[in-house]
Amino acid sequence: QVQLVESGGGSVQTGGSLRLSCAASGYSFTGYCLGWFRQAPGKEREGVVVIDTDGNTRYADSVKGRFTISQDNAKNTLYLQMNSLKPEDTAMYYCAAGARVLLSLHYYHYNYWGQGTQVTVSS
Repeated sequence: QVQLVESGGGSVQTGGSLRLSCAASGYSFTGYCLGWFRQAPGKEREGVVVIDTDGNTRYADSVKGRFTISQDNAKNTLYLQMNSLKPEDTAMYYCAAGARVLLSLHYYHYNYWGQGTQVTVSS
């Protein structure tokens, strides 16, 4: 059974940084795309950044240059380093995994989801 568990969320001020982690169990990363998505109240879930097993990435324009995704295959852990945070980054952040999704940023392509971790950025 695939399980994804996020951690590392919290509250920071504008310009601050956070590092999210997603621990995966029940499967190997091989053949899957992994990604970070976020959902603010009243808004649709949106893709933030995804990575495939070759290390190719796709970022949403809104986070390019500020966020960095990485993965540790030995630890089956996905990370999201978030710098220069803005109030509009405030959302619940989810880790997700999907097979053969070709670096899609669309949430509906992903089969497995974590429970989410809250990120709040105050001005």
